[in-house]
Amino acid sequence: MVGSDMTPAFEPRGETMPQAAEFATTHWSVVLAAGENSGRAAQALEVLCRSYWYPTYAFVRRQGTSPEEAQDLTQGFFARMLERNDFAAIRREKGRFRSYLLTCLKHFLSNERQRARAEKRGSGKAPLALDELMAEERYRFEPADSLSADKIFERRWALTLLDRVLARLEREYTAVGNERLFDRLKELLSDEQQRPSQAQLAEDLGMTENAVKQAFHRLRVRYRQCLREEIAQTVATPGDIEDELKYLVGILRG
Repeated sequence: MVGSDMTPAFEPRGETMPQAAEFATTHWSVVLAAGENSGRAAQALEVLCRSYWYPTYAFVRRQGTSPEEAQDLTQGFFARMLERNDFAAIRREKGRFRSYLLTCLKHFLSNERQRARAEKRGSGKAPLALDELMAEERYRFEPADSLSADKIFERRWALTLLDRVLARLEREYTAVGNERLFDRLKELLSDEQQRPSQAQLAEDLGMTENAVKQAFHRLRVRYRQCLREEIAQTVATPGDIEDELKYLVGILRG
C-alpha cells in the first residue's frame, strides 16, 4: 500500500499551523461546537465518517467477524451515528475524532453482541459505499495476527491520512499538467531501499538533478502542510495537531 511506504515524510517538522480562522471551518471542530440539530455539523460528521470508515471496518473484522457481518456492523454503526445527531453528547467528548469514534464503536459492538440483529440498520439513510471501496480486498493485506484490533484501527487511521494527502497532492499536480512529475517524485517519499535516486529521476524526466532536488523539496513542504491540514480536520483545537502527528508517527513505526 502506498501510504505504508511514506512514513519518512510524516515527521513532525514545525511548519506553520492552520490559523484560527482556517481552523474554525474544519470538520471535527465544527461538530464539537455545534448546537442542537446543526445541519452544518451533521454534514461535517458525515464527511468524517466517509473519510475514515475503513479503520472501523478493519477493527470490526479483527473481532473475528466474517466479511459480510463486518460490513453490516460497520454500516449499522455509521448509520446510528448519523441518525442520532446528538451533538450535545458529542461536545462532552473532547479531543480527537479518532478516539471518539473508537470509543463509540466499542460501545456499539458491545450492545450488538447482546442481541441478534433482526434487520439491517439504516432507516432509509444511504449507507456508506463499502462495496465500492472494496473493504475486504484491502483487509486481506492486514497482518495476520501481529496487531491488536486497536492497533489495526490506529494504523489504518494513520495510513488513511497519508493516502488522503497523496490523493490531494496528485489532484493539485494533475491540475497544472504535472501528473507524471508527481508520480515519479512520490517514489522519493518512500523509505524503501529500491527507491530511485534523484539522479535517476532526473535522467528519466529529462531534468537536471538540481531541478529534481528543488521539485522534491517543494513536494515535501506541500506534503507536510497538507498532512497537518488533514489532521486539523480530526482534532478539537490547533494545539492538538502536533501531538496527534507525533502519536500517529509512533503508530506507523511501531
